[in-house]
Amino acid sequence: MADACCGPDPGPAGRTLAESVDTADDRARLWQVRELQLALVAALVLGAGWLLGRAGIAAPAVIGVEALAAVVAASTFVPGVLRNLRRGRIGVGTLMTIAAIGAVALGQVAEAALLGILFSIAEGLEHYAVMRTRRGLRALLGLVPPTAAVLREGTERQLAPDQLVLGDVMVLRPGERAATDGVIRSGRTSLDVSAITGESVPVEVGPGDRVYAGAINGGSVRMSAIEVEVAALAADSSLARIVHIVEEAQERKGAGQRLADRIARPLVPAIMVLAALVAGIGALVGDPLLWLERALVVLVAASPCALAISVPLSVVAAIGASSRHGALVKGGAALEELGRIRAVALDKTGTLTRNEPQVVGIVPATGVAEATVVACAAALEARSEHPLAAAILAAAGESARAADDVVTVAGHGLTGTLDGETVRLGKPGWVPAGELTGEVLRWQGEGATVVLVERAGRLLGAIAVRDELRPEATEAVTLLRDLGVRVAMLTGDNRRTADALGAGAGIDTVHAELLPEDKARLLPQIADGRRIAMVGDGVNDAPALATADVGIAMGAMGTDVAIETADVALMGEDLRHLPQLIGHARRARAIMLQNIGLSLAIITVLVPLAAAGVLGLATVVFVHELAEVLVILNAVRASRIRLLPGLAAAPTGDGRHHVTVAPAPVTGDPCCAAAASHSSQRTADRPSTVGDRGVPLPLIDATHAAPASSTSASSASSSGGDECSCCQPQAQLSSKEPHQA
Repeated sequence: MADACCGPDPGPAGRTLAESVDTADDRARLWQVRELQLALVAALVLGAGWLLGRAGIAAPAVIGVEALAAVVAASTFVPGVLRNLRRGRIGVGTLMTIAAIGAVALGQVAEAALLGILFSIAEGLEHYAVMRTRRGLRALLGLVPPTAAVLREGTERQLAPDQLVLGDVMVLRPGERAATDGVIRSGRTSLDVSAITGESVPVEVGPGDRVYAGAINGGSVRMSAIEVEVAALAADSSLARIVHIVEEAQERKGAGQRLADRIARPLVPAIMVLAALVAGIGALVGDPLLWLERALVVLVAASPCALAISVPLSVVAAIGASSRHGALVKGGAALEELGRIRAVALDKTGTLTRNEPQVVGIVPATGVAEATVVACAAALEARSEHPLAAAILAAAGESARAADDVVTVAGHGLTGTLDGETVRLGKPGWVPAGELTGEVLRWQGEGATVVLVERAGRLLGAIAVRDELRPEATEAVTLLRDLGVRVAMLTGDNRRTADALGAGAGIDTVHAELLPEDKARLLPQIADGRRIAMVGDGVNDAPALATADVGIAMGAMGTDVAIETADVALMGEDLRHLPQLIGHARRARAIMLQNIGLSLAIITVLVPLAAAGVLGLATVVFVHELAEVLVILNAVRASRIRLLPGLAAAPTGDGRHHVTVAPAPVTGDPCCAAAASHSSQRTADRPSTVGDRGVPLPLIDATHAAPASSTSASSASSSGGDECSCCQPQAQLSSKEPHQA
């Protein structure tokens, strides 16, 4: 913090704060923090000097002891100040150094020592608070066991997680945790995945299902072990990826979005000019030494120490807490925007519904067999990944053969050829319902999605598919309303089906029969001047996720696209994570505002009192650093989340972990966010080429996005007043067409 506005300052061993999380075991306890240790030594030396003075020892000896205390205390921040001065940088630590030197020059050695002691205490407490939060995040990696049972060459071996390779077969016995991600090859069991999703209900799994690192085999001890084929290296597992992504977001905001960082160049020199004016003008009207002393007091009083950490420490705490409860928040800008949300647009499929559609009815046209209808539909859907396709293929069985020349007509359906004849599958209206109109309306009124099948221009029949509402959907909508959030549902489905599902979830505002780009255009209308969040699957809803103030991907575990493109990724499938997260973000934002208000109030009150000579250096230093400690303690409150029933915090290990994960990148320039690996730039550094807020949309054509806005909150918060090339990531685009919702 001493010179936070000038970027991170490597410690004696050349490690940055982020890199030190794994190795700095000496900071595991409060009393082991170096700044606090030196502050204690300096305080003891200063106390000894005071006792010597009371005992009548000669003044030179007392001053010498006080000077020693000042040197010990200053050793925590002066070396970093000198390094930054050599690079032409100044910051908060520079102001403190000038004040300490000035106090010594005026003979106030004890006051200079006290300034250094209190400033070092504040420094140490801040470092400890940040380290504690980050250690809590990395403690998730402690859920990975130190060894894993692996079958190699017909024998079972115990290997460290980092020794696992793709294709290895892990043996996971009841009660054991998975060392990395994999796919079950044999056996059935229930898995506890609360470490990742934040949901306490076990998940039933069997052959072909995925297992994530840290998941516990919750089967009975009488059950046999399951065999899991390794699908990711331990360092690339879902758990390691969560830790790395969140650390990138934390480091970006911790190094690039501090309030003092953004205004450091004008503010710190302004404080120095103010102090010089106090000394200069005062010298013209009174005692020069008196006004020089007051100038030094003003220098300390106006230093933005508490202001510098008021936002970033809260961000680090809040983002870390969210990650331990099944939500990845991609940086402080996303967190602050989430705290201002007053409207939410929910996609239907996969968000309000289970995303497990089933065929509930087949209505053939006159003279057509049900098997013919299903076979023709399955031929078109054979290579589709849409949820409706899975339901139709399941109804058709394994006998389905694929049609030729299948083309997706966005928002309508599919067309192709089968045995030389044109076949179509799609929504009523695109394919005429004809004699089945009554049946189509009946199924739609019951909340089912109906698709019609046509071959060679003849209607073959209709297939009704229904995706049931999530059991917690109604409760989640009620919780959102209790937060004062307006809720709307968006879907590409027909009006009757959408209204039926919306009524079941308790949603009054329902927009149906929408194309993906229609959802994006509707968001301003739904928001009606409010901040709005869009919740979807991160792929079909990419345009809407891009144009919303906050894009939230639902059920993103194992979905790289959703994790990378959304502002927020909910790893689990429980929709109640959404109101819980919004409530947490509001509380974190309130804490930020409290800290900023307290910091500004302290400066506003202290500066005139210091300039008028009402307060001396020792008093101002004490009040100034006390305010900083209060800001730190208040910021740590953002690490707490009020859990809803049925949701769980991720368990943590003992702090030791056995997986090698790369440290988070650290910026060396105050105008830039952390260097992007592949996911860190979604919120803080949005390119201005795609999306309403400059969002990279890797899975949609650029023509589907709205024009970029130049008033993005995140852009404003990350520019720092200077432009540099490292702050301009490039959008990644491809022309893959989103499937019909």
